[in-house]
Amino acid sequence: MKKLAFGLIAGLLMSGAAMAETVKVGIAAEPYPPFASPDASGKWTGWEVEMIGAVCKAAALDCEVVPVAWDGIIPALTSGQIDAIMASMSITEERMKTIDFSNKYYNTPTVIVGPKGVEMAATPEGLAGKILGVQVSTIHEAYAQKHFAATAGEIKVYQTQDEANQDLVAGRIDATQADSIALDAFLATPEGAACCESKGAVADDTDVLGLGVGVGLRKGEEALKEKFNAGIAKVLEDGTYEAISKPYFASSIYGG
Repeated sequence: MKKLAFGLIAGLLMSGAAMAETVKVGIAAEPYPPFASPDASGKWTGWEVEMIGAVCKAAALDCEVVPVAWDGIIPALTSGQIDAIMASMSITEERMKTIDFSNKYYNTPTVIVGPKGVEMAATPEGLAGKILGVQVSTIHEAYAQKHFAATAGEIKVYQTQDEANQDLVAGRIDATQADSIALDAFLATPEGAACCESKGAVADDTDVLGLGVGVGLRKGEEALKEKFNAGIAKVLEDGTYEAISKPYFASSIYGG
């Protein structure tokens, strides 16, 4: 009887330990303001970092933020180095061949930014002969290759969006494509405000641009997916999502 009781207690303790196991949430190691950037002390801050904390708290998950190079973040997930991705990763059919996703937690337009005073539209015709900069392994690279490669002078690929922005300021490229919020942050900087402006949103293509941003998860981890979905739903319902978003954005970025 004592052995049975001891075994039961040990089993409960092991179960509790498993439940308390830290969930490693991967973010891109490259700064992506206003979603995630390191401050002067190296601490990661931004809307998405705050949202990770809020969603994990709402889902009763013990989460640790782990920066991972963007172009290796899906392999880091599938190999078990991290347990989830919250790094502005869009939910696309192509990615869903490899990983699973939670429900979306934001959805914003994709735009083209170029120099002030230069006539340019966010269309294949408007970018004809132009050098367009995009970040590697993103929906924006895939979209540009699909829709603009035939008419653009060149699709130039960068490791980070910041590198593309700096080349735009320096005049080494004619335009860049990225998420509207990320480029709004760039346009709000002294450099961005001096040189550039939005040329508008690209035509929608959900096959490439996806259905919003979700938490990336390994296939088959339904219990963890349910917890993240519950956490996202809770922060949306109880006002936490709005409270976190208000200092960063003029309007909701949850999307339709």
